[in-house]
Amino acid sequence: MSEALLVRHDKAVATLYLNRPELHNAFDAGLISTLTAALEAAAADPAVRAVVLAGHGPSFSAGADLQWMRAMAGASQEENRQDALALARLMRTLDELPKPTIARVHGASFGGGVGLVACCDIAIAAEGARFGLTESRLGLLPAVISPYVLAAIGPRQARRWFATGEHFDSADALRMGLVHQVVAADALDDAVQRQLELIGKAGPVAAASAKVLVREVHAGTADRDALDRANAGLIAALRASDEGREGLSAFLEKRPPRWAAGDRR
Repeated sequence: MSEALLVRHDKAVATLYLNRPELHNAFDAGLISTLTAALEAAAADPAVRAVVLAGHGPSFSAGADLQWMRAMAGASQEENRQDALALARLMRTLDELPKPTIARVHGASFGGGVGLVACCDIAIAAEGARFGLTESRLGLLPAVISPYVLAAIGPRQARRWFATGEHFDSADALRMGLVHQVVAADALDDAVQRQLELIGKAGPVAAASAKVLVREVHAGTADRDALDRANAGLIAALRASDEGREGLSAFLEKRPPRWAAGDRR
């Protein structure tokens, strides 16, 4: 991977570090492409059980690189559309990644950085972390990341923060549902590790399928019978799978399931 993104593998965990610390891990077209490719590689790697997204330096991600934005301001509308579609692909790849994902958040998370946090299944922030959907200050809107941010904080909160572009702290982020936990800065790694340990105890297929279930149920349908059939089909498939049978056998035999045996993390 390029130096703008560092990938570290530790047993079953892939940690992706945004690595532009001098720019507070702001992203440009190159980093968007590289991060998308790294996520796709992690998705395809059967050895990877979970992905952690983190940032080197003082910030998680300050959003878009202003020099890149300045260059795009001089580009055509079609060039800007293609550029925005690349960012949309990144966000959707992260949101739908078939592995549990954890955002390790510290320092600043602005604009698209908030989008990355919202796309992760679990988000843990350090005390003192700062957030902002600051696009309106530039005469723009967080359009590409809006589906994921709305899913995290809801429309009522989004209407305020999208319009004002004001900053908010980790306590506000926790209250709104953008992050799941706030810990002292020196406890951030331990908190992430605790979540990885919990993921390691879950069935790999079940853990990876959880976000699919949530997304489909949340999307809803006017046909409740169809939803019931879909959910029944999912649980039936899991029960009849090797993983489901092993999980039930392990529970009844009072032993760890095969996927959780030994030190895998």
